[in-house]
Amino acid sequence: MRLALTRVMVVLTLVSGTVYVSWRWFFSVNWENWWIAVPLVMAETYALIDAFLFGITMWRARRRGEPPEPPDPRHTGVDVFITTYNEPVDMVLATATAAQAIDYPHHTWILDDGDREEMERAAQAAGVGYITRSVDWVDQPRHAKAGNLNNALFRTDGEFMLILDADQIPDRRILHRTLGYFEDPAVALVQTPQWFSNVTDSDPLGSQAPLFYGPIQEGKDGWNAAFFCGSNAVLRREALMQLGIVGYVRETERAVDRALSASGRLLNRSIRRARREEDPAGPVLVSVRDAVLQARAELDGGAPLADVTYGFQRQVDSAARTLVQDDFRAIAADLAAIEDLPVEIDQELGSVVIDEAALTRLAERDWSPLGAVESVRELIRVVDVDRSDEAQPMMPLATVSVTEDMATCMRLHAAGWSSVYHHETLAHGLAPEDLRTMLQQRLRWAQGTLQVMLRENPLVQKGLSVGQRLMYFATMWSYLSGFAAVVFIAAPVLYLCFGVLPVNAYGLTFLALFAPYIIFNQIMFFVVGYGVRTWRGHQYSLALFPLWIRACVTAAANVWFGRPLGFVVTPKTRPVGGTRFPVRLVLPQLVACVVLVLACVVGVVRLWTGVTDSYIGTGVNVAWVAYDLLILSVIFEAALFRAPQPEPTEPTEPTEGQVV
Repeated sequence: MRLALTRVMVVLTLVSGTVYVSWRWFFSVNWENWWIAVPLVMAETYALIDAFLFGITMWRARRRGEPPEPPDPRHTGVDVFITTYNEPVDMVLATATAAQAIDYPHHTWILDDGDREEMERAAQAAGVGYITRSVDWVDQPRHAKAGNLNNALFRTDGEFMLILDADQIPDRRILHRTLGYFEDPAVALVQTPQWFSNVTDSDPLGSQAPLFYGPIQEGKDGWNAAFFCGSNAVLRREALMQLGIVGYVRETERAVDRALSASGRLLNRSIRRARREEDPAGPVLVSVRDAVLQARAELDGGAPLADVTYGFQRQVDSAARTLVQDDFRAIAADLAAIEDLPVEIDQELGSVVIDEAALTRLAERDWSPLGAVESVRELIRVVDVDRSDEAQPMMPLATVSVTEDMATCMRLHAAGWSSVYHHETLAHGLAPEDLRTMLQQRLRWAQGTLQVMLRENPLVQKGLSVGQRLMYFATMWSYLSGFAAVVFIAAPVLYLCFGVLPVNAYGLTFLALFAPYIIFNQIMFFVVGYGVRTWRGHQYSLALFPLWIRACVTAAANVWFGRPLGFVVTPKTRPVGGTRFPVRLVLPQLVACVVLVLACVVGVVRLWTGVTDSYIGTGVNVAWVAYDLLILSVIFEAALFRAPQPEPTEPTEPTEGQVV
């Protein structure tokens, strides 16, 4: 019943939205003020596309019931990985102790990327496995958390892996409630929600994310596109290792292709020179160049890499032998020519003197192009199959982004694997407790997601279904909202203060088309999120507009120009001090609010004094300002938030899974 009602509201929202935005483009853009009119209608179009993507997500929302029974532990090996870098030893040990208490047989490992002696001693004392980076990683790219996990994958052998962040205390039944899904041999991932025990009901920092860890993940699950979120997830080793092998082969193929491309350019130059000089070896060079073209075509056609390189090397060897035979004949002729040179002995200097004219003829002699062919053969021979620029030839978890989870999951789906979202709280973690930490975390998420979009756009990735492409793209698309937010803030200010009309007229036609769209849209969100607090997420999607814009700019600079992003581990401890209001963190939003309030006052005064006579236009824009202020207010609430001091409690046994 709820899914049917959701679909009805999705249809009403998208139909009314399409009618409104079409009217805006074709009949209401005020081209006289195109510089704000066009950005505004583009921002409205962006919002409509966002609504389309959300509606498609919710169209097939899947609410799973009881999970299948777990497999026989006698035939199933499980590793529990606890990733850490600089978190307090006590915190990591608390997570490890809870992990050891998990009912299902397993082996617990602390993956310490900080390589701390005190952490190793604590792990040994607790009887927990301890893994840090091998010496192979010295002076090599580390790839943050992805590198830490990739290192551990080659030092353990469990069939399945439960991945936990350092602060995520697992429920003792977490494996019982998730492993049963892997009875389906196509399942590579089971993701559970991230739930935070230090967040109040009001959650001013928006960390709990009940809309994502609920309706959105259930919607993606309906399209077989539930995301891996980095923690509280179980993965199948076979699936990850397959990704590592495929990635290794693809990287080697790219290296061979680059070597073949360079060989083609070298040969083309040699062929042009041979033709100019009428070198009889020209046809041999052409045959080698044709072999290069054939090898590249075979690679593009999916031929096995070993077969391609072997066949190509044989053709080059054959050409080289032909040239060597010609060289021997040329050398014999050269020796004969040298013997015929006029030579005399300078009695005073005691040295041989060769006739200058004869020496010039010898220097101008046409020598064999064997060197060009040898260069081609060497280019292919030295392809770095060991990937010396990396600590490991194979990297099962993706390293193209600072958010390794999304990139890895997208590759799993593209390879034909399935994922599951199990909507039950099976681990309790710690959320950021101040605005600065929260902003660092959100910036990293946004940057990583946009890195994936720019490097591996899901819309063009082979292997993904149409639904999967849209589910990944929907998340990436959402981080572009910062640019639309700037326009939505600027447009009412320009109208109220200066009478700049981006729309031809604010009249009854505008209200008749806009009102149904916005009403249906809000009802759709109410139906989808019934019983779930979704307002915080909606506020932050717009209120963090400076952060989203920064993420777009920095991610693009990283992907296109190689500028480093840096990697900041989200602090898991309570910040010291920080009682002052963090003006610098919220300055853009503060300026926007002041400007909006002033614009509202100016607009009312202009209407009262008769400078403008559009009651509908002024009313719509004042309401627009009020809505913007309501949205932006969350950032100031977050800036003022001070996490309550935890009360000392006696240790308790982990409780059974809490259904969200």
